Amino acid sequence: MLPEPDTDLCRDLAADLRSAGFTAEALRDAWGAAADDAIARGLRSPASRALGDRGDALAVLGRLLVLGMPQAEASVDHALVRAGAQGLARLGLAEIDGGEVRPLAVVRPQSYADASGSGQWWIASDLDEAALGGPLPEDHVLGVGGASLTLAGLQLPTPAERALDIGAGCGIQALRARAHSAHVVATDISPRALSFTRLNALLNGIDGIEVRLGSLFEPVAGEQYDRVVSNPPFVITPRVADVPAYEYRDGGMVGDDVVAAFVKGVGAHLAPGGVAQLLGNWETRDGVPGLERVRGWVESSPVPLDAWVVERESLDPLSYAELWVRDGGTLPGTPGFARLVDAWLDDFAARAVTEVGFGYLLLRRPADGTPTLARYETLHTAVAGDGLGAHLAAALDAHDRLSGLDDAGLAASVLVVAPDVTEARHHLPGAEDPTVIELRQGGGFGRALGVDPGLAALVGACDGDLPVGVLIDAIADLLEVDAGALRADLLPRARELAFTGFLRFAH
Repeated sequence: MLPEPDTDLCRDLAADLRSAGFTAEALRDAWGAAADDAIARGLRSPASRALGDRGDALAVLGRLLVLGMPQAEASVDHALVRAGAQGLARLGLAEIDGGEVRPLAVVRPQSYADASGSGQWWIASDLDEAALGGPLPEDHVLGVGGASLTLAGLQLPTPAERALDIGAGCGIQALRARAHSAHVVATDISPRALSFTRLNALLNGIDGIEVRLGSLFEPVAGEQYDRVVSNPPFVITPRVADVPAYEYRDGGMVGDDVVAAFVKGVGAHLAPGGVAQLLGNWETRDGVPGLERVRGWVESSPVPLDAWVVERESLDPLSYAELWVRDGGTLPGTPGFARLVDAWLDDFAARAVTEVGFGYLLLRRPADGTPTLARYETLHTAVAGDGLGAHLAAALDAHDRLSGLDDAGLAASVLVVAPDVTEARHHLPGAEDPTVIELRQGGGFGRALGVDPGLAALVGACDGDLPVGVLIDAIADLLEVDAGALRADLLPRARELAFTGFLRFAH
């Protein structure tokens, strides 16, 4: 566990990092885009080679705090004029031996952007495999990776009073939640992880984050929150003695039980209207698709919940096993790799697992207690970005408005095409009419939809002027079809387009 961080020392270190221009963009410029991308793959030598013998503050701190390479104490003192090498040691981020500063953690700048603006944090976490030169220890505290960036981008950017981050790790989700919530409680089973969460909050000058030790909902028994966010330790891990159980990714349960436990238990900790967002894995087991098993978890929740679940990708058992064995630092061709893969395959076979899905879950406790949203979908082409949280918030607002409208109410509504929507028409050579009409969404989940001429005409006519029903009647006249039949066909699809963001309410 790290020592209790000193507020003034964290402020001094932040000022030093700021003075050194220690930003993600500056480092990427310093060692080049290719070397920067290689760091994410565990290769630090290209970045080190690019820096050469540069002795400026950015280069010294880049080697020490990002690449995890020892540096001369005098160079570190020159780069950190306020905190100095001794300050890093007092914070538990480095040790000093014989005039050399050896890193005990990494501190990496992380840019972020959402609907409310952009900025940058410094995030401290444990040394990675490249710096350690081998597999990770089981109490490793992970830094900001692809999954944590995905969840950060998914967080709703709407104001809330109280937020809860379960499985805080280095604290990145708590920092993101604090931007929109007055108070955040961050929990974890790892005292070391909570130490990093405290340190990172102070290093970035963020107050209002409280840390509590414990598993899942134990530290918040009897409490309710407006927002709950979690990147839980959802990685499916064999319960075998010689398989490493990494705290940052393994919840200590069998299969996907940790995600099931979260889904079934979170409702009691959501205030009416509160929203929970998390990442998770789910197994296709005994022929039951993973998303259907997730539906079962939601429906068995003691507290009724709205649910929107997106499966982002799926892997067969062998690919899943190889992914997470490599993630722990055991590489193909090294002793133990095949043994660990076999342990995963035996574990999956014991439960008749044929596929593992990964994706995003949004759960909401309806304000009136009656769920109206049950959406389980596969979007393997969708990529979550920083702006996706705003898209999710808009979709929830649209859903709530649509839920209060019958067909007559929707027909009386005025819709407008979202500005990121484009249309593509594909013609056979010499043909007058298109064989394919496609609508594409530039934002959100980047959906692409094949539509027929009637729906294409409706979308094209939604300019915020006339109600939907009037437009459909005009299209029916143009196509020489029955207006009632066309309404019955187009209104349900207009609802879907309004929820997914292709169309918006004009007012």
